[in-house]
Amino acid sequence: MTKCVFRSGFVWQIIENKWPGFEAAFGEFDTAACAMLSDEDLERLAEDVRIVRNAKKIASVRANAVFVRELKQSHGGCGPYLAQWPQDDIVGLWDELKRRGDRLGGNTGPFFLRFVGKDTFMLSGGVVKALIRQKVIDKAPSGRKALAAVQDAFNTWRSESGRSLAEISRTLSCSVG
Repeated sequence: MTKCVFRSGFVWQIIENKWPGFEAAFGEFDTAACAMLSDEDLERLAEDVRIVRNAKKIASVRANAVFVRELKQSHGGCGPYLAQWPQDDIVGLWDELKRRGDRLGGNTGPFFLRFVGKDTFMLSGGVVKALIRQKVIDKAPSGRKALAAVQDAFNTWRSESGRSLAEISRTLSCSVG
């Protein structure tokens, strides 16, 4: 999650190059330790040159560690939680990540899901353009109704083609040039 949160708005290579520093600064991302970071710890981390010093993103590590620990208690872990989520309601999972996690809205949640191997589509500019061309939506989806229409279209295409949501998403993106 942290890698996806920090990549948002940054050149991904910067985060990749600093990643060993992130791992050291956050104690290898032990969720118990990260969940217990104090405000003073977060302030200290905001000065740490080994990482990108964005205070809001640094604070998201603590909040997301709490979220992951809650998933461990309620579902046995983040992996089982994501695996059991219905494939025909990916936008619902996006909403859940946005609501319960920190800084996991927009494309960050979907990128995280792809990163951990959950089949999801992405609403990149090319995909949105293709969805508009296919008359699924008339503009970039922002409300529940438009996102439900997008989910329904992807569910139909997955059922008809036998392809994954990621494959369909990539195909749509490539179809608009």
